[in-house]
Amino acid sequence: MPDWEKRFRAPRVGLPDWAEDAPDRSLFVSNATGTFELYAWDRATGAQRQATDRPNGTTDGVLSPDGEWIWWFSDTDGDEFGVWLRQPFFGWEDGRREDEPATPGLAPSYSGGLALGRDGTAVVGRSTDDEGSSIHVVRPGAEPVEIYRHRESAGVGDLSHDGTLIAIEHTEHGDAMHSAIRVTRLDGTVVSELDDTKSGTEELGLTVMGFAPRAGDTRMLVGHQRRGRWEPMIWDAVTGEETALAIELPGDIGAEWYPESPDEPAAADAGTGTDAGISTGTGTGTSTGTGTLLISHSFQARSELWRYELGTGELVRVEIPSGTVSGATARPDGTVEFLWSSAAQPPVVRSTSGRVVLDPPALPDGLSKAPDSVPVTDAWVDGPGGKVHALVQRPAGEGPFPTVFEIHGGPTWHDSDAFASGPAAWVDHGFAVVRVNYRGSTGYGREWTDALKHRIGLIELEDIAAVREWAVDSGLADPERLVLAGGSWGGYLTLLGLGAQPEAWAVGLAAVPVADYVTAYDDEMEALKAMDRTLLGGSPEEVPERYAASSPLTYVDAVRAPVYISAGVNDPRCPIRQVENYVQRLERRGHPHEVYRYDAGHGSLVVEERIKQLRLEIEFAQRHLDRPAPQDRPAPAPQG
Repeated sequence: MPDWEKRFRAPRVGLPDWAEDAPDRSLFVSNATGTFELYAWDRATGAQRQATDRPNGTTDGVLSPDGEWIWWFSDTDGDEFGVWLRQPFFGWEDGRREDEPATPGLAPSYSGGLALGRDGTAVVGRSTDDEGSSIHVVRPGAEPVEIYRHRESAGVGDLSHDGTLIAIEHTEHGDAMHSAIRVTRLDGTVVSELDDTKSGTEELGLTVMGFAPRAGDTRMLVGHQRRGRWEPMIWDAVTGEETALAIELPGDIGAEWYPESPDEPAAADAGTGTDAGISTGTGTGTSTGTGTLLISHSFQARSELWRYELGTGELVRVEIPSGTVSGATARPDGTVEFLWSSAAQPPVVRSTSGRVVLDPPALPDGLSKAPDSVPVTDAWVDGPGGKVHALVQRPAGEGPFPTVFEIHGGPTWHDSDAFASGPAAWVDHGFAVVRVNYRGSTGYGREWTDALKHRIGLIELEDIAAVREWAVDSGLADPERLVLAGGSWGGYLTLLGLGAQPEAWAVGLAAVPVADYVTAYDDEMEALKAMDRTLLGGSPEEVPERYAASSPLTYVDAVRAPVYISAGVNDPRCPIRQVENYVQRLERRGHPHEVYRYDAGHGSLVVEERIKQLRLEIEFAQRHLDRPAPQDRPAPAPQG
């Protein structure tokens, strides 16, 4: 088995989620069966069991605070439209009963978030194309009660520790990139509002990071963009007091509360501690009180973790290796568990205690760890909107190399120094890989992300073109063997780039792409329609010229490179009909192309399916670049 396939097949586990009031009970995702599914883990005994088993996999699951129930979202073949089911943490005693409906009375929908209370109450967010967004309170044995509805996107942010306050993120103002926050009682009565979307001439976003972990405490961690990046503040949802935190780190900052330990002050003492190192924003001047925060810091495609003491303002680094933390959580004993990887080393769940938290099971063939790959180097390139950051992986030997520009999805996402089996496979086959954090990417400040409006697609391609020119001029990339590739938004940019920059690319590989923007808008889920209206400034009827300028279909007759497209027939994000429209135009021209359609949604959770798709892409690129077969060329040895 070649190393690139081993990386996909090697067993993996996600960061375990644990029940707030029963921390020995955890839930995690693993591919141990060859499909990503949910697993229950009793830390007290070490026992594990597979909780879900579906042909197309399952990854969305939540534990109730008491650890008694596993909730999981059940859709149909990856279409993201479904209902919440639940099962006991330890499974059914007779081993035969099915999962039970968790929210009887709620019809199938797209998920809009879920929060579970300690008394069995659930707050369920949902959306449908016909009805927009809604939020419902579901009490045990009672009919669901709708407490919120709006045509624009909205979702459940969090439920307070005592189950009396609900935080809702909404975009009623019509800007799907920048949410506001509303806090209500369980009957829907509005308690408070926080809205930065009309901050002077700028529209700024907010995000719910979580209520304080103690009964009666109405403080909430809120992410804001007031200083040009994401960072946390504390907002009292009842008094309205805002308190900025003195965390002077250069990149985007996330935060979560450390769980309360038994010797911490009771809820009545909340708000009576000192505020050293903390500056007060608006409000009555009450301090932020006691408590500790776990800070995650994302800067220049890498991660850091810090511990922040609210009472003193002390910021202490949590020592982790250089690379990327994909998730982190603070445990009741004060340790931090985190999922870490780098481009060269596969992911592992680590703890500040120094141990590996959860070892993946070995597969029947004995494979227990993914082979290493090569490290990334950084490139900073002058672009039309400022310095563009790119991550580069090189195969063994001297360049120039055939080079894959692997473009990330999102668009508001970013590539990082993290392990990725796809780029590693290309390196094994003798290709250099370049990943570009174009304008619109997160992690480089609010202006860089928010630059992506009205000329979407074309803006990102300008940054990709600048990095492409650098890659050729530096001797890294062979200008005659450049591959443009990506999935989702990256697939969209691939098809758009093949038509808008036809001289630049030798091959295009687009997975689950937007191909015909107007038809995609008509067929996609309502939340993405809202995002498109934000990005383009209106609907196709309101700004048809912008949709035309940003649609790959507009440029399809200019495409020169052979095109490979893969698409899920149940995809609600990049629906299949608009892909077929693009393919028909290629067929009409007699242009070289291949299309692979598979029975899933926006990607696959089945390992062998992922391997098959990448194998088809590699073979397509090699065939059209006239490259030798991989068995004729030894794979490079891992570096670093």
